[in-house]
Amino acid sequence: MGIANPENKPVVALIAGPTASGKTALALHLAQTHNCTIINADSAQVYADLPILSAQPSAQAMASVPHRLFGYRGGASPCSAADWAAAAKEEIRAAHSEDRLPILVGGTGLYLRTLLDGIAPVPEINPEVRGAVRAMTTSDAFAALLSEDPAMAAVLHGNDDSRIKRALEVVRSSRRSLADWRRDKVGGIARQMEWRSLLLLPPRLWLYERCDRRFAAMMEQGAVEEVAALLSRQFAGDAPVMRAIGVAEIAALLRGDITRDEAIARGQVATRQYAKRQYTWFRNQSPPNWARWTGEINDENMKEIETKFQNL
Repeated sequence: MGIANPENKPVVALIAGPTASGKTALALHLAQTHNCTIINADSAQVYADLPILSAQPSAQAMASVPHRLFGYRGGASPCSAADWAAAAKEEIRAAHSEDRLPILVGGTGLYLRTLLDGIAPVPEINPEVRGAVRAMTTSDAFAALLSEDPAMAAVLHGNDDSRIKRALEVVRSSRRSLADWRRDKVGGIARQMEWRSLLLLPPRLWLYERCDRRFAAMMEQGAVEEVAALLSRQFAGDAPVMRAIGVAEIAALLRGDITRDEAIARGQVATRQYAKRQYTWFRNQSPPNWARWTGEINDENMKEIETKFQNL
């Protein structure tokens, strides 16, 4: 396997798709036959606090081939898309310097988009402006955005509180629309590399059944104890690690508000809903040149799926 193409660009493999779609198993399969470094591209898996609930690869798997950016942040340290993209660039360079093929594996579209396309160089927001905007009701903020930045208001839903206020604080602080900043993205590496990208979009019923089985298995494998330890650290309620799928449901179980069976059922519903959102996003937002696999994924067809990577 070489890591250069006729244009002499370094090669990067990418496996994307919704949760429970088989990304980890496929990456490990590739690593068995190629000299690879697996790099996490999942926003929940960057945190050390939830290895079970975020479905991080097993210790055995991570010992068998280099894995990077899994569990490398504490829950008290939020990881933005820009933070992750900067770290991923360094890991990609390190893999290439060791003549290894980097394989990005994950389901966080914003992370991948930021790495590939770059990020809008929005200057730091004036704290007074941010405080005033964040104190507004959603309806008042949207009304102000309609007046001050109609271009952004036109593409946002009137109930999308966080995006409305982000757009409003940007235009008030920088005197420039967020839409304009986004046209001047910097730092993307899409054109610097030769990408071997595969999007996993398996049958939905198959995917949802896997979501259900996996969450139930997590509950048996220590997810409850994991969340109990997380809660003992008393993170802020809006900390990203506290919003991970399953935390709220298991926390309710630990408080005695619901039974174990109810926690499992609710966690399964939350996982399926998350998978559905990811599925829709990747199906509609992924670059058209990404190869797609729409069948089931199992040990028997791994070799067939591997052919989608265009001769790694």
